Amino acid sequence: MSPAGFRVPGRGRVDYGQPVTFTFDGRRYQGFAGDTVASALLANGVHLMGRSFKYHRPRGVLTAGSEEPNALVGTRRGPGRAEPNTRATVQELRAGLEVTSQNRYPNLKLDLGAINDSLHMLLPAGFYYKTFMWPKSFWDRFYEPFIRAAAGLGVSPAEPDPDGYASRYLHTDLLVVGAGPAGLAAALTAARAGLRVTLVDETAEAGGSLLSEPQAVIDGRPAWDWLAATLVELSGLGVRVLTRTTAIGYYHQNMVGLCQRLTDHLDAPAAGQPRERLWRVRAGQVVLAQGAIEKPLVFNGNDRPGVMLAGAAQTYLNRYGVRVGSCAVVVTSHDSAWHAAFDLADAGTRIAAIVDTRSQAPAALKAAAEARGITVLASHTVTGTAGRLRIRSVEVNPVRNGRIGAAVRIDCDCLLMSGGWTPSLHLFSHTKGSLVWDAAAQTFLPGTRTEACQIAGAARGFWGIAAALDDGAAMGAAAVRELGGDPAAAGRHTVTDDRPGTGESVTELPTDREPARVRAFVDYQNDVTAKDLRLAVREGMRSIEHVKRYTTNGMATDQGKLSNINGLNIAADALGRSQPEVGLTTFRPPYTPTTFGALAGYHRGEHFDVTRKTPIDGWAVEHGAVFEPVGLWRRARYFPKPGEDMDAAVARECRATRASLGIFDASTLGKIEVVGPDAVEFMNRMYTNPWSKLAPGRTRYGLLLGDDGFIRDDGVIGRLTTDRFHVTTTTGGAARVLNMMEDYLQTEWPDLRVWLTSTTEQWATIALNGPNARNLLSPFVEGLDISDAAFPHMSITECRVGGFPARLFRVSFTGELGFEVNVPARHGRALWDMLWAAGQRYDICAYGTETMHVLRAEKGYIIVGQDTDGTVTPFDAGLGWAVGSKKPDFVGKRGLQRPDLAAPGRRQLVGLLTRDGHTRLEEGAQIVLDPAQPIPMKMAGHVTSSYQSVALGRPIALALLEGGHDRMGETVWIPMPDRVIEAEVAGTVFYDPAGDRLKL
Repeated sequence: MSPAGFRVPGRGRVDYGQPVTFTFDGRRYQGFAGDTVASALLANGVHLMGRSFKYHRPRGVLTAGSEEPNALVGTRRGPGRAEPNTRATVQELRAGLEVTSQNRYPNLKLDLGAINDSLHMLLPAGFYYKTFMWPKSFWDRFYEPFIRAAAGLGVSPAEPDPDGYASRYLHTDLLVVGAGPAGLAAALTAARAGLRVTLVDETAEAGGSLLSEPQAVIDGRPAWDWLAATLVELSGLGVRVLTRTTAIGYYHQNMVGLCQRLTDHLDAPAAGQPRERLWRVRAGQVVLAQGAIEKPLVFNGNDRPGVMLAGAAQTYLNRYGVRVGSCAVVVTSHDSAWHAAFDLADAGTRIAAIVDTRSQAPAALKAAAEARGITVLASHTVTGTAGRLRIRSVEVNPVRNGRIGAAVRIDCDCLLMSGGWTPSLHLFSHTKGSLVWDAAAQTFLPGTRTEACQIAGAARGFWGIAAALDDGAAMGAAAVRELGGDPAAAGRHTVTDDRPGTGESVTELPTDREPARVRAFVDYQNDVTAKDLRLAVREGMRSIEHVKRYTTNGMATDQGKLSNINGLNIAADALGRSQPEVGLTTFRPPYTPTTFGALAGYHRGEHFDVTRKTPIDGWAVEHGAVFEPVGLWRRARYFPKPGEDMDAAVARECRATRASLGIFDASTLGKIEVVGPDAVEFMNRMYTNPWSKLAPGRTRYGLLLGDDGFIRDDGVIGRLTTDRFHVTTTTGGAARVLNMMEDYLQTEWPDLRVWLTSTTEQWATIALNGPNARNLLSPFVEGLDISDAAFPHMSITECRVGGFPARLFRVSFTGELGFEVNVPARHGRALWDMLWAAGQRYDICAYGTETMHVLRAEKGYIIVGQDTDGTVTPFDAGLGWAVGSKKPDFVGKRGLQRPDLAAPGRRQLVGLLTRDGHTRLEEGAQIVLDPAQPIPMKMAGHVTSSYQSVALGRPIALALLEGGHDRMGETVWIPMPDRVIEAEVAGTVFYDPAGDRLKL
């Protein structure tokens, strides 16, 4: 149960009627519905929540939001639902939540890794760049294993994630990021003007700073009443309000990525309910109303548990009803911390002192403090803190004329600090919008915009509720006007008990200690101190980006939200240059750590890759096909009968196809329509072959190279008319070939009048192969003679087959008489069923990709990507005949002219026949020319394809071999783990070398 002194009954927005039990490091605690892990632990008097990364120093909660660098915990929400590095300030309580501290051994209070803290003088910034360079032999044996073991914070989950993740697209007129006063006013103004508005906020409730400052009265109503009424009105106007939703990235053309947390806060999520949803939002206008982030002060001992931002303490009190301590000291350079102190004092926390670094405390605030009995120490600094696992006291010194006086120790159990506020401009920076340095406020403000966005409220330097409301309404009206609307004139909001506040920008507090003894932290998670930043400058780092990488400042999970501005100020001071001259590090998406599950969405398990299915896929399933993935397609590999394994099924399919008739689903072949007056010229430039003299109605094998002269793709290409080609590509190469064509057409030859259209999914392709292919097909072809004389091999025509419009090819990838029938995809299954039924008289056999591979290998037909490896030229593959030697140019011609591509000894495609006549080689097996050579042997090539040939009654193989074309009849050796296999180098065509069976 919560200690009586830390929970303020009736205070805040938690539901005191719903207690929630959870555990932290195995110990049971209780909070309430609406609590975060951090607020519940603080209510139970727990400040120690983690250890820092480098020195393993004890750390407590620093903030109350997503910028938290210290309180990173492991959470378990049930079996398999474990997650490291969860921010305790963001994770909402749910029944049975298991929370564990991280980066400690054996436990949080006694961490052996804290030895690093005692050795900190030996571990300055950049020490690893120097320490692990010598001796080099130590890297593999000692340094790397040690570094890998020490790296990381939490423990990566070992169990599969049982949760689901969703994604959705959204188009909206206006997207408002941040549901504080400015965001609410912007959304309300735009919605009243008739715009479709989406309002998002990363916290569980809309309201922003209003939730932490309920004392304000807005337009005559208490802040929370005004908030409730505004949300009701927004709902009535159709505004989509998404809470627990973080805008993680702002991309080109007003695309904003959102990550919505759906179930982490629920005790019992509904079955099948996704854990998170990724939104891709395209907005006409965006209003960024993300507010500002309170800046820590940099002083000796500023990282002890119990040291936190003043604004965070105010949030824990007013939103969660939790006092962060019994006795507090406040150190600040800004008015806002005074108000936090007053709120805590009114709730029962003793404020031992308000230490203001400014020379004069504001009179009104000083009077309010004195009325509460609070000691005010103006023109003072903090020079140290004490306490091992939680702060016990703070040392305060006067500063007069630049000189630091004697320290006074003040006992306390929490220290609240504020160095002012930094506008949150991370999303704005994602757009490459410029930032402008405001010398008066000592911060960056938004400058030139690159996207259709407005920045409102504290994000552009307007402090206080009234200023944020008015500016939000103005920016909402600006967005309406940008979209062509006419916003209604909005009056100014009346706010009483507002706390706009002013202050001085202070980063590093003056100290009376020797620099070597000062431990003033800038990046809390990575243990980067002010001393480290100054060391980086002395070591020669001049760019803030170099300083960042040398020290790791700003590279923790909070991505510098708290440390970047302080790091910049210190580096600028060390360099003796202004902040704009030093520059600011680049903000990159995501705004906060985002789960891989949210980014993957539906793409997991069976949906990890898109599975494309042909129109005939259902028939294959019904007939027991075994499938394999080919690119993004699912293809039938073979059709086993009862009792058959793959080898037996493939042997049967090969015999049936060569003996009578085989039917094959070739719908996955890539298909591209090349159309236009300059289509033939385009084809001449893209492919190695000449195309000008190819008559309409004829086809040709096409070979496509890259600029380097190496084979990229191949396929049969038909010329339908003088200005239209039907181009086929390999199954996996369709998108690649189309992209390559588009690239050349748009960047190299924009003058050509050519249009490219992908038609892969528009045509279902059925291949018929075998001596009876024509006998089966002829009755289905309307008004066309498909005899060998009238429709010879390598012909194409448009006709009707089975009553359907079709493109009919006379081609073969098996060496048998063959036809490929292309019909509109919606008719593919119907035509297949017709042909299957009619083919029973010929003992028709459906065959899959494995049989296709065997049949084509027997004929020496290559498969790009299997028999080529990206370094094979047409001449290496024995396809020199496909290169138009008289063509003035084509893609890859100059690459082929490089001396190395014609040099002797290149790896060339050959056939292999094992000497014993029955051993089948393994694909990928290496080839040597001399088996007696010492190990490591010189490999002369490798096996690319290997099959058991039914037609030949023996195994066959294709291989890439050094100088292979000149080694016909020679013996080569293939070393295997258990033996060395001898093989004879042969030609690539094993079956029907004259091609007589194509002409049946």
